[in-house]
Amino acid sequence: MPLSRRPLALLAALALVSAVTACTNAAVGDPVGAPSDQKKPTSSKDPAPAPPPRDKLKLALDNGRQSGGTVIAGAGDAPYNYAPAVMLDNGKVRAWWCSQLSAAPPGGDDILYSEGPGVGGPFSTAVPVFSGSGGSFDAMHTCDPSLIKIGDVYYMYYTGASRDNHANGSSAGVASSKDGITWTRENGGQSILGPAGDIIRENTYGAGQQSAIYLDGWVYLMFTDTTGLASHQNGAGQYVLRSKDPTFAKGVEALGKQGFKPVTSNNGPRTRSVVEAFSSDWMWIDAVSSFAIAHETDNGTTITFWNRDFTRHPFEPVLIPGPWREGPGLLRTPEGHAPINAKDPCGRVAIDVLRGTVEGPAGPTNISHFGIDVRGIRGCATAAEARVLNGFAVPSPERTLDVVAGGNLMRFERRSVAEKFSRGVLGTRPQGVDSFKLTAKVPAGAPAVSNPDGAVGLLLDGKLWVVNSTELAALNSSQISTVSAEQWAAYERLPDLVRP
Repeated sequence: MPLSRRPLALLAALALVSAVTACTNAAVGDPVGAPSDQKKPTSSKDPAPAPPPRDKLKLALDNGRQSGGTVIAGAGDAPYNYAPAVMLDNGKVRAWWCSQLSAAPPGGDDILYSEGPGVGGPFSTAVPVFSGSGGSFDAMHTCDPSLIKIGDVYYMYYTGASRDNHANGSSAGVASSKDGITWTRENGGQSILGPAGDIIRENTYGAGQQSAIYLDGWVYLMFTDTTGLASHQNGAGQYVLRSKDPTFAKGVEALGKQGFKPVTSNNGPRTRSVVEAFSSDWMWIDAVSSFAIAHETDNGTTITFWNRDFTRHPFEPVLIPGPWREGPGLLRTPEGHAPINAKDPCGRVAIDVLRGTVEGPAGPTNISHFGIDVRGIRGCATAAEARVLNGFAVPSPERTLDVVAGGNLMRFERRSVAEKFSRGVLGTRPQGVDSFKLTAKVPAGAPAVSNPDGAVGLLLDGKLWVVNSTELAALNSSQISTVSAEQWAAYERLPDLVRP
């Protein structure tokens, strides 16, 4: 396909005219107002004062990693590959990215799809799953996918353009899917946001390169707008809208200098940028209530951190070094969150990205994998943060073990039983765990019952905890008695949240 058919690669070239640093500037907006993470306890029931806010903590880095070569690529005549969206979904890694195939009309940028067992591959043969509509704002080009999953529906936010000559014509759209492969355009096939037109610059890209996160019922959408008021003179800047409507047709708020405020137009003035960059991706780190923004800088991918209200940088930026050309795609959960570290969920976060590494004849390509672990995050300090410990066991005040289950605690007298029930055992008790309610205690030798169908449960203070495990009962020295179906049904159950 002719080079004129790939407008989004022009942005990469423009980005290199003025090097983007890892630092923020006045336009980005340093901490403004009183951060919410400094609030004091609101009632005498709070178990402890709120922890001090994290403020530019320096993180330790280890476990640097890199793939041996290209991880994902288009098949056939695909001339370039960049801007991947990477999702850890039901035990496999799924990737969508920008390319172009002549087999996928109309001629223009297409979104390809592939999947594999891990972020380093191997990935399946790429297939096109989304292309230009032939009409509307995305008539010719669709690119820069970002995906989240809400319930059983995937939402893909993408950049669309109707022609090769940008003239600030790029805009963002959204499509939905039940499987991540077959897509339906939302919002009547119209864009959900476009360039604000605050300042017309030499870089005439427009708006797009969006990245979405689903958090507490809100969809947070970060995006480029080269016409934004707070962008660098070369057009670099990242803006944030949020809405509880995934199509951004109602209830939209924009991040400004004084936080999030309702807006009547998604294309209103862009007064605050969160990082000076193009083609960024981001994720939410639950263990520390922080956003992590991945953006390309001189020596690799820089990760810039913000607290929930964008009033403070909780950590100093970190760098994932190595070659790049465009589009870091973070490995994220379906909601756009950081995967939980199985060995140290409160102290360590694995950050993995896929990014184009070579400027080929037609544009950025050769998407490869890079990653690091960050340590010393001081996570799980609040009840909200400690929810990442769901399924983990921690030391209890009674020298036993507490297992976190859905924001509640179960206290096990026997370590072997707690280990069997949990996904891992921590050596220390994070502060946030003290906010959870102790739902039940599991003493050694607690009576066990089974029904005629073989289901097994422990009786804890007269309530039935269904475990369906004779092994767990044996580890607890619980003798199993068979009861009738009527008696089994008559027992008061412990809440579902404490089932294994």
